[in-house]
Amino acid sequence: MALTGPDLLAKVKELGNASKSDLVRACGYLSSKKDGSERLNFTAFYEALLEAKGVSLGDGGGNGKGQGARSLSYIAKVQGNGNLLVGMAYTGLLGLKPGDEFEIKLGKKQIRLIPVGASDDED
Repeated sequence: MALTGPDLLAKVKELGNASKSDLVRACGYLSSKKDGSERLNFTAFYEALLEAKGVSLGDGGGNGKGQGARSLSYIAKVQGNGNLLVGMAYTGLLGLKPGDEFEIKLGKKQIRLIPVGASDDED
């Protein structure tokens, strides 16, 4: 059974300098392949770790998937009306909420969005 919440955080802290594979295995994030060999479920582990730390990954389960369970491409296109849309899947991954404000910084062929009140060099 895979660890979650405070149990997951305690196990990760306990194992300290263990390799990533050993952490995933020790926390129970593994399954069996058809041939009987072991598969480590890194994505599920990291999602559970973020949830345990209080990071919400949005309404869609936060699995890096967009509407209809498509994988996110991390590419946006300028629409015919000139708008540049950043979808709900991305804002959900960042924990953004309606009303959050951003300062727009323009550079050569780039746009940076900086949360109002944050310094420009924070990531």
